[in-house]
Amino acid sequence: MQNLQNFRDYYEILGVAKDASNEEIKKNYRRLARQYHPDLNPGNKAAEDKFKDIGEAYEILSDTAKRAQYDQFSRYWKQKGFAGNKQTPKPKGWGEKPGDRSNGNQNVDPSQFANFEDFINQVVGIGSRQTNRNGNTATKTDPFRSPNSRVEYAIPKNPPKPARRDIEARLTLPLEKAYQGGNERIRLEDGRSLEVTMPAGMVTGQSIRLRNQGIGGGDLYLKITVEPHPLFKLEGANISCQVPVTPSEAVLGGSVEAPTLDGPVKMTIPPGVRSGQRFRLANKGYPTESGKRGDQLVEIQIVTPKTISPEEQELYEKIRQIETFKPRADLL
Repeated sequence: MQNLQNFRDYYEILGVAKDASNEEIKKNYRRLARQYHPDLNPGNKAAEDKFKDIGEAYEILSDTAKRAQYDQFSRYWKQKGFAGNKQTPKPKGWGEKPGDRSNGNQNVDPSQFANFEDFINQVVGIGSRQTNRNGNTATKTDPFRSPNSRVEYAIPKNPPKPARRDIEARLTLPLEKAYQGGNERIRLEDGRSLEVTMPAGMVTGQSIRLRNQGIGGGDLYLKITVEPHPLFKLEGANISCQVPVTPSEAVLGGSVEAPTLDGPVKMTIPPGVRSGQRFRLANKGYPTESGKRGDQLVEIQIVTPKTISPEEQELYEKIRQIETFKPRADLL
């Protein structure tokens, strides 16, 4: 029996069972197409070849008619009858008149092909160029396997034009990027890579419209989500943050450093500041659509040290002995 190493098991290529649903086939195809996409594997010939195989398998298994033909005829691949071997039993329907059936492949004789790959390509209709044992050739278009093709392999060569439809994708950004705006390269689920110019001051729920990047010439809407930030919190056009100060800074006042989205700035706090007291840094908040900026609200948090040096211990003892401030006087 002939060892047909060239037989292409499309179910194995996509990693699905032969009774897999269309949804399972589509899901596995998308996952593998992203994994082996040439943009993610530059210069990797093996990944490029794998990507082509995945596209070829999906073209057949995603088409109900082609999949049915493939399932019907692929069971003959281990039988004899290729390249001069004993005649393979012909599939049901072979030898009928050309008009008797609708698939157009009834009169294809397995014994006329050098190997099973040429045979299955003929009956399913994906072969690029096939030669029978008499030396005659039959040319068919194959967008995946033609050596001169530069078509994106995940897309059939002549697909029906889809109806125009807008689509939506989600884009999550750190607060700093949403604040600054600028160019951002994104990768869509279908494998496309786009460079997007984003405005400054984006907020959660905002959408960016990309014309003609949807389906059939429709638009793509990027819905923005801004990640929570460990320091800053948006309050409308204002930004709030907490700044810790030591007990001595709170008592004596003076200059402290506060973080902003533009970098650290110096601010002055008065003597005797209370924990929770807020100060306003004008025009250090978030940009608005009018081009103006909100303010930054700095909340003071007085923090005490968990460990202190012997010298600090001694000084705190002296302060406790001489201090006149009695915070619990009203409680007695």
